[in-house]
Amino acid sequence: MPAPEHHIDFTDPAAAPLNRVQDRIAQAARIARRKAADVTLVAVSKTKTADAIAPLIAQGQRAFGENRVQEAQGKWPALIEAQSDVRLHLIGQLQSNKAEDAVRLFDCIHSLDRPSLLVALARAMDKLDRRIPLFVQVNIGEEAQKGGCTLSDLPGLLAEARTAELPLAGLMCVPPVGVEAAPYFALLAKLAADHGLTGLSMGMSEDFETAIQLGASHVRVGSALFGAR
Repeated sequence: MPAPEHHIDFTDPAAAPLNRVQDRIAQAARIARRKAADVTLVAVSKTKTADAIAPLIAQGQRAFGENRVQEAQGKWPALIEAQSDVRLHLIGQLQSNKAEDAVRLFDCIHSLDRPSLLVALARAMDKLDRRIPLFVQVNIGEEAQKGGCTLSDLPGLLAEARTAELPLAGLMCVPPVGVEAAPYFALLAKLAADHGLTGLSMGMSEDFETAIQLGASHVRVGSALFGAR
């Protein structure tokens, strides 16, 4: 039996932000001759309360992104208990000592960026008997203040992940602020293709349409859904 569809009530003013974002995703996908259904909208709910998140769940949104394990632990278990098909994505930097907590709570991690974290995640997955997909975060702009593995370290980290039989979903990046994102998205897409990966976690509220046109499989959208932080 097919999964039930989640319908938005277009007469509900509260549904307008989600409706607009979905329309923008569909338009960007059409331009790229892609299917909108092949793009996962991850609603970035970091810093938002359960009361702010619940309406989006009621409107049919199912994938949400959080930056911090501890913050997610405080608000998501009850939300997930009420709506069991919600999928939680960790999109922020992850400390190795939080790996087990992350594997227990999240359904996907977008921030694998170093061998020590790889080892911690592999150990946690084995202990909990739970395999969740991982995106390797690439420091695509080579910015000292940002997380992500370097371009030169990427092949080695991917090789280690494959040796450890970790489920690789693809690559993730956050381009430099204030510059055209397209070249960085194109570079991430090329790196993924070169390494036999199809998943691309890239694009945020201000540039997700460009990311979709360049192959994004997951876009991480916060302010366009929840308003400015």
